[in-house]
Amino acid sequence: MMNIHELIHLVNGVLLTPQSNLNREVKGAFAADLMSDVLAAIQPEAVLVTGLCNPQVIRTAQMAEVAAVILVRGKTPPAETINLANQEGIPFVSTPFGMFEVCGRLYNSGVKSLERPVDPDFCDCG
Repeated sequence: MMNIHELIHLVNGVLLTPQSNLNREVKGAFAADLMSDVLAAIQPEAVLVTGLCNPQVIRTAQMAEVAAVILVRGKTPPAETINLANQEGIPFVSTPFGMFEVCGRLYNSGVKSLERPVDPDFCDCG
């Protein structure tokens, strides 16, 4: 396992919430841009890798007991999102890498997937 500090280094990240606990252990990862997918399939204590930077990402992360959020492609989230992450105590990291690269780096470092199978009846893909 790795902690948030090691995670930041791995993805060349910038911590947007400096008061975050960097010693918190990361148990795995999950990547998605649809917050409904996050709520349906993420397991607690995962790092959420996403390209979305609105406050809903942090609200979803809080409900899903996410260990940290990694924002990909060097995006700068609005102050409202950063403030909410600070308020909820969720480490929020921005990385210059894309989602594919971040997932590959996590996987190659031994971080496992924390995506649980979704009931096919839940999916509204028709």
